[in-house]
Amino acid sequence: MGRIAQTDDLTDVQRDILAAVRTFVDKEILPFATELEHADEYPESIVASMKEMGLFGITIPEQYGGLGESLLTYALVVEEIARGWMSVAGVVNTHFIVAYLIGRHGTADQHSRLLPRMATGELRGAFSMSEPGCGSDVAAITTRADREVGDGDAYVLNGQKMWLTNGARAGIVATLVKTDEGADSVYRNMTTFLLEKEPGFGTHDGITIPGSIDKLGYKGIETTEMILTDHRVPAAAILGGADGRGQGFYQMMDGVEVGRVNVAARACGIMIRAFELGIAYAQTRRTFGRPIAEHQAIAFKLAEMATKVEAGHLMMVSAARKKDSGQRNDVSAGMAKYLASEYCHEVTTEAFRIHGGYGYSKEYEIERLYREAPFMLIGEGTSEIQKRIISRALLREYDGTR
Repeated sequence: MGRIAQTDDLTDVQRDILAAVRTFVDKEILPFATELEHADEYPESIVASMKEMGLFGITIPEQYGGLGESLLTYALVVEEIARGWMSVAGVVNTHFIVAYLIGRHGTADQHSRLLPRMATGELRGAFSMSEPGCGSDVAAITTRADREVGDGDAYVLNGQKMWLTNGARAGIVATLVKTDEGADSVYRNMTTFLLEKEPGFGTHDGITIPGSIDKLGYKGIETTEMILTDHRVPAAAILGGADGRGQGFYQMMDGVEVGRVNVAARACGIMIRAFELGIAYAQTRRTFGRPIAEHQAIAFKLAEMATKVEAGHLMMVSAARKKDSGQRNDVSAGMAKYLASEYCHEVTTEAFRIHGGYGYSKEYEIERLYREAPFMLIGEGTSEIQKRIISRALLREYDGTR
């Protein structure tokens, strides 16, 4: 058999892109990732190379300076990058979601004004739904946008948002807030604003990015809060313009679907690398006169790990292809994210155990992966949220009352 986690029926262009990214990961990410991660240092040179390769615009249409590639291509690129260092994949994740939202739901002016700069990486995107008092319960957000008295064409935003990846370096933040649209459903009283801000920490025009949150893993890339204090924006900042009023929840859920494919891809990248490290160590570490890979206990672990990698990869690819075809993929994306993230944690833990005491040493790469894997369990919705989405769809499909 060939190496695991290969993808069938790719175009020559897709194969060329993935080959270039894999070479880039092997030469420019893997040799430096652990040192940068332990120092919690932003990978400036790596990101600069990603800009040169056009990765910030991989899905942005060619007319706006991007590569115009599919979600599948992007997901496979993310898988390769996460194999090198998951944090680097995070640099492009929220940026991609925001670019997708603008391309899918934005106005012609938002397309022409924002997408060309996003394609080059000059303008970076962040994505904001969560708040200190709510994560999965999106209906509980309290950040508000109120129409300015005497000026129906402007809004004033107040509130606090949490867990913004790229929160400091981003120049545009897709932000979900409550608005008073007079709808019966809370979900139709939410609007997404494209908040343009100065990159960096501090306060500018009512937007405060107070600092980076210290984390167990996912280091080297900033995760921040965002505090909005009487931040005034024109109605033109609404995603989709006037037609976007009250549509924020549905727009953001569309973005979350592609985000869940992204997290599944990142989980696949981590567990591919964990498997590579585990099987390499098992073939060199000797006990009782032979490599530990020849002991059945370890050999069976490797078989189970490889099977889980393959299963997670196949589900991620299937979910991406479904979205690319224009079909609704909330269930397939939820299944892919759920399975890949759970398997990622299991495979990484087994690779850690194969390393024995050395796995606990910061000199070994598996120590970093062991801290990164748990984030996949909660990013873009916990496993429990994915189960809720999946089960609701199953109960509709298999309605026993019909």
